[in-house]
Amino acid sequence: MIRFSIFGIPVEIQPFFWITLIILGGAMAADSAAAIFRIGLFVLAGFISILLHELGHALSARAYGASSAITLQAFGGFTAYTGVRLNRWQSFLVTAAGPAVQLAGGLAVLLLLPYLLHLQPDGRYFLKTLMLISLFWSVLNLLPVLPLDGGQMLHAALGPDRIKITLWTTIVVAAVTGVWMFVATGSIIFPIFLGMYAWQAFQALRENRKS
Repeated sequence: MIRFSIFGIPVEIQPFFWITLIILGGAMAADSAAAIFRIGLFVLAGFISILLHELGHALSARAYGASSAITLQAFGGFTAYTGVRLNRWQSFLVTAAGPAVQLAGGLAVLLLLPYLLHLQPDGRYFLKTLMLISLFWSVLNLLPVLPLDGGQMLHAALGPDRIKITLWTTIVVAAVTGVWMFVATGSIIFPIFLGMYAWQAFQALRENRKS
């Protein structure tokens, strides 16, 4: 377990965060020192990108008077807020700030890359990886699927009285996106998570009907 503070915000990094990034970075196929080094670059890029995402949440929450703490865990992280009750509009903005900061970071690297042709191949690999992780992770999180940021934003916009709309949206979008990702990439990692989110929303919908 690694703990530190940045901008006065406590950060905790759980071991499975590193393990997940190592696996996603291609650990299973690493067969040389150069490949292992690039996995290290992938892990560093993922750490920076996801930390930026969570800082977007934490710093925007602090702007509304909340105390924040960041936890990086397997397949991402989360930011906890205490000390203040956010209204729906504030909650929407705090949730949106995470993917917005991450997306801005990815686009900034994309714009800078053409001017950095002098970099060594590993340097360009690191920046390209940072860009791709930032763009992919921010877009994925903007899907209107609970508990992703997009789902939380939809819930904040519609309010608790329209939770059924949010849950049905989660089920449909998660199912369609999961199938598309499997067909397009052949990977089962993210489709499994999306399927789990769809199932959780379905269960919540059943509980909502009973109440």
